[in-house]
Amino acid sequence: VQLQASGGGLVQAGGSLRLSCAASGRTFSNYMGWFRQAPGKEREFVAAIRWSSGSTVYTVYADPVKGRFTISRDNAQDTVYLQMNSLKPEDTAVYYCAASTTWRPDVTTTRGYNVWGQGTLVTVSS
Repeated sequence: VQLQASGGGLVQAGGSLRLSCAASGRTFSNYMGWFRQAPGKEREFVAAIRWSSGSTVYTVYADPVKGRFTISRDNAQDTVYLQMNSLKPEDTAVYYCAASTTWRPDVTTTRGYNVWGQGTLVTVSS
């Protein structure tokens, strides 16, 4: 399984970006997530999505991004998106998408994933 993340860039505070994560390779479990890591900080959970039979079962978000970020999935493209609106300078980080080849119960920590994308840098200027 390979994950290819894209869509990062430089944006002013209040702006928007959409990140994409395309999955390829063998079958993976029915959930994916986004994490981020700012310089000098640990990787932290951003959002996750679970689906079943092509329909979203639920989504979950970290408190700092609730109401601003939206995670979604395109079943046909095997791609997960992270729409980020009202961006703040504190959202600046490398964003990683993640998936798992086995089902794991906790989708809000790194323990829930065993496949990671290469990361895409998001920089929000004030």
